[in-house]
Amino acid sequence: MVTTGTPSLTRSIPRGMAAGIAGTAVMSAFQQVVEMPITGREASYAPADLAERILPIHPQTQQGRERLNWGTHMALGTLWGSAYGVTTHVGLRGVKAFAVVFPAVYTGDVLLNTVLGLYKPGTWTAQEWAVDLTNKAVQAAATGILNDYLFNKDQEVLPAE
Repeated sequence: MVTTGTPSLTRSIPRGMAAGIAGTAVMSAFQQVVEMPITGREASYAPADLAERILPIHPQTQQGRERLNWGTHMALGTLWGSAYGVTTHVGLRGVKAFAVVFPAVYTGDVLLNTVLGLYKPGTWTAQEWAVDLTNKAVQAAATGILNDYLFNKDQEVLPAE
């Protein structure tokens, strides 16, 4: 089967962004239902910490901090999704797209947070690495699957010649 062309960036990036929001929701559900009950880890405020470090936003209440955390969490997921939009544009799907997006975006995430003084990966235990990698791999995989679905759902497919 052959699809009818490569999608434009103006089509593929917004779809990737939508997939990124949904993929972030999947990761959040995974954390709440699977990971945190197993590990006993408390909720993370790393997204809020990042926003407070780089933006002039400093909530005065716990509710405000939780809203900032959730909003930043979704915004970061949207950015991860845009990377999938780019891979769609260049023709990568599935495992190949994951193999490009996950290491690039995860490394960027760890480096940015480390440079900003928010992460200290040199001090993380094996469990902390496993939790971080697993949660973000769930997000990246869910985003990729959803991105592929959004891309493929309205593509005209022609029989192979």
